[in-house]
Amino acid sequence: MPVSLHTTTGKASFDDIYERPDPRAYYARMSELDYRIPELAKPHFERFIADHRVATGIAAPTVLDIGCSYGVNAALLRLDLTMAELAEHYREFSEPDARTADLIAHDRELLAARDQLPGVRFLGMDASSPALDYGRAAGFLHGAVHADLEAADPTEAQRRILARADLVISTGCVGYITERTLLRVAGAHGGKLPWMAHFVLRMYSFEPISAHLAALGYRTERVPGLHQQRRFASADEQQRVLDTLAANGIDPEGHESDGWLYAQLYLSRPKFSVATEH
Repeated sequence: MPVSLHTTTGKASFDDIYERPDPRAYYARMSELDYRIPELAKPHFERFIADHRVATGIAAPTVLDIGCSYGVNAALLRLDLTMAELAEHYREFSEPDARTADLIAHDRELLAARDQLPGVRFLGMDASSPALDYGRAAGFLHGAVHADLEAADPTEAQRRILARADLVISTGCVGYITERTLLRVAGAHGGKLPWMAHFVLRMYSFEPISAHLAALGYRTERVPGLHQQRRFASADEQQRVLDTLAANGIDPEGHESDGWLYAQLYLSRPKFSVATEH
């Protein structure tokens, strides 16, 4: 399959699979690349939600997933499945006559029987309207915002949805988005700062974002450890990433040099918060 590179990030572009009416093509392509960061992020998000409950007393928090596509993180957390199991689930509907409506109905039945987080609400924000529509129709997302907050402030209707968020998570959108988006999300409520957990590829520096968040009242920490995101989609993509890492003084030996994109986890909490990753 030909691979095109994003003009500004150097990463492979998968825009075509995000515009389908259901996630079958998405999971098929991501499975080919051993895409695993949402699964590796899952226990960290579960712990983050638990810590938030203890620190704030909010028993039923609302989680905003930025760059959620088809509601992948919500599906993993709520159904307690692996990425491989989700991919197999959608592969069962690979027949040419399988309808998106049948897949939605099946997902809703599965969620009704297996929801592991019935008290948590999930919101999604993404640039793909079809992906968001599916996530909501299938029940993975309780609400959605289709917006480009890099370019403009949210509308009043979008701001009201974003203002519900108690926690904000992401597993790969930083680099496509910057502090412009995160500051607009953080400021949506006006009187509450949501906790944030972002998995960020090593090729991107989170320091400029953490500096802006600090000005709002956040304290950011990097959790020790590196996490595989996916295999490189092409030799060109790998070389572009290696070049970027070298320019930033980051040694890729044993990591990106071995054929994988790697991410680091950054946690940002309001400075009055005392809970820590454990």
